[in-house]
Amino acid sequence: MNSQIDTASGFFAGTRPGKKAKYGKASFELPILYLRDDFFGLYFTADVKKVRGILPSDRMHPITMPNGRAIVAILAYNYIDTTIGPYGEVPVVIPVLYDKKHLPFMGFLPALRQGSHPGFAALVMHLPVTKVEARDAGRGEWGYTKFIADMHFDITPEYLQCSMSEGPEHILDLRVMRKGIHVRDDKPLITFSVKDKKLIRTVIPQKGVMRVSLATKGSFVKFGPHAMARSIRALDISDKPFMASFYTERAAILPSGAVVEENVRPFEGYIGKDRKAKHTTFYTPYGV
Repeated sequence: MNSQIDTASGFFAGTRPGKKAKYGKASFELPILYLRDDFFGLYFTADVKKVRGILPSDRMHPITMPNGRAIVAILAYNYIDTTIGPYGEVPVVIPVLYDKKHLPFMGFLPALRQGSHPGFAALVMHLPVTKVEARDAGRGEWGYTKFIADMHFDITPEYLQCSMSEGPEHILDLRVMRKGIHVRDDKPLITFSVKDKKLIRTVIPQKGVMRVSLATKGSFVKFGPHAMARSIRALDISDKPFMASFYTERAAILPSGAVVEENVRPFEGYIGKDRKAKHTTFYTPYGV
């Protein structure tokens, strides 16, 4: 554990001592603490029928835009300082409602407000990581759809970008331009995942400042031929994002989740291979 973490007061208060856990090659302490990262992502629309067709529970409903299309978010984390070490991660998530079909506001609002809406969570469709320990911990504890992938991050004054592949096979490139209004975000991130046919809801406290923009010119995702990319495109994802966001600062606490439903449909995602991945980052100095 990072000796610099203050667990006696402040945001991380009471998180240590934690619970020891071991899955595969991962030995760690719960909750996992995230002190510093580069976090950015894009929001796209997708065909609601195709999205509904892959959901693991009939009690789960896609959040929709005013035009009736569902939402798919493609995000990237370059974890710099955590209690399981540095690694990269690219979540693909579907904002959903559980036991609730409609919202009183436009569908994209919960994508911003997240934990403020009862029943809201992000179903984790894919969650590639660069570290075997992160994969084994994620699949073992939460059933997160993790596999090993190579990631290179470019962090510049103009944009944040992640290029991801599995060995020689390109998966995707994600770029988010640095623009948008500043929003304080102290609401939890809530996820759904499936482990052993059990639907798990995990509430992840976080604290940070994000920038959000509905002007997405210059931001993009480019897909490769990989199976993960094909599964996303199969949802009839829009060519352009309708929203972009990134965090200028953020901390988070990942605890164990709680089972909310049993005997749901399997949702294992792409498995991948047991391999050592590349995780590289290039920071362009300001003024260059």
